[in-house]
Amino acid sequence: MQFVSTRHAAPAATLSAAIAAGLAPDGGLYVPQQRPQPQRWQAQGSLARNAEAVLAPFFAGDALAPHLATLCGEAFNFPAPLRALSTPGDHVLELFHGPTAAFKDFGARFLAASLAQLQRDRARPLTIVVATSGDTGAAVAAAFHRQPGIRVVVLYPDGRVSPRQAHQLGCFGDNIHALRVAGSFDDCQAMVKQALSDRELQAEVPLSSANSISLGRWLPQMSYYADAALAHHEATGEVLNLVVPTGNLGNAMAAVLARAMGLPLGQIALATNANDVLPRFFHGGGYRPLHSVATLANAMDVGAPSNFERLRWLYEDDDALRAAFRVEAVDDAAIRELIARRHAAAGEVFCPHTATAVKLLEQLRAEGVQGHWAVAATAHPAKFESVVEPLIGRTLEVPPALAALLERPAHAEPCPPHYAALREFLEA
Repeated sequence: MQFVSTRHAAPAATLSAAIAAGLAPDGGLYVPQQRPQPQRWQAQGSLARNAEAVLAPFFAGDALAPHLATLCGEAFNFPAPLRALSTPGDHVLELFHGPTAAFKDFGARFLAASLAQLQRDRARPLTIVVATSGDTGAAVAAAFHRQPGIRVVVLYPDGRVSPRQAHQLGCFGDNIHALRVAGSFDDCQAMVKQALSDRELQAEVPLSSANSISLGRWLPQMSYYADAALAHHEATGEVLNLVVPTGNLGNAMAAVLARAMGLPLGQIALATNANDVLPRFFHGGGYRPLHSVATLANAMDVGAPSNFERLRWLYEDDDALRAAFRVEAVDDAAIRELIARRHAAAGEVFCPHTATAVKLLEQLRAEGVQGHWAVAATAHPAKFESVVEPLIGRTLEVPPALAALLERPAHAEPCPPHYAALREFLEA
């Protein structure tokens, strides 16, 4: 299979070349040359084996294909359980049991294993540049920590991630470098994209990305949706509908692609925070990126979601795209209210991002929507203790892996929100 740019001005590339590049030369995102065709699927008995089955069509004929089973085994060695919520027919897909307590551990670990395999025959070191609104950077740092031949530079908006997220970003050291940018996530993302498109810099410092713009991050995120949907269908005979909290649209786009491949997934609804670029579009407006605003669900503070290009690729036109999803914004007041109320009523605890999705699911149920639904729980609530603990009136237990990271010293370099500063750092 070959992969092409969403902007149609770059040559087709192999999977390995697309993963190594991160971003297409014309600034677009890589997508499969042909749209996926639905097929029948059967559960393979484990998350890793389901991942291998779902990813196999995209790896066919590529240099990484013989290593796919090993890559899946290395990346998907922790669970993604589907648990029932207190409300009938509702579930939560817990994606926060990895080493940094966020869903991004899945894609980051798969990408790290893939790039490590590709780097084995290359003499020049590779630099991974990644923008993060909170969780991506830590997952990438953990996945690539001490990988030979690979350096990671993480950019995050200073003061706009939780204290525990900031600590995670700066606690690795060694081949991991954290830059705290005096700006927004959108500034960080623009700087990273400019670096990846800078051919003069690339000739001097080979670069790749680990954001969801990377094919190696995006495709493997289908795996946990496939695993949950297949297990649920096998147990109940029902398709699984999803509510996905989203910022940059990578996680949501993984669910969309999984459904397009014929996996037993039904409706997909997307929840954003007060950064409502997507709800405005899906409610009939034009697509107009905005400056992001800071919210309690900070990992979703995105004003220009990159993966919107991939959504448009998958559908014939904007009318078809709008008809395919329900998208709503949830503000900070609603996030606070839901976290407090669901804990008081049923002892349920959600991070602010997951809370946006639960709120949308409640809205759908109030409108009479039927079926079996799952909310994608994107991060452990203990990563956002300063938000969650006052609302539920108790201290949250910190997962062991997260606790170990918080015990390490942390450091991040200050960086102005200008590309020249990033380029100078990368060339040093």
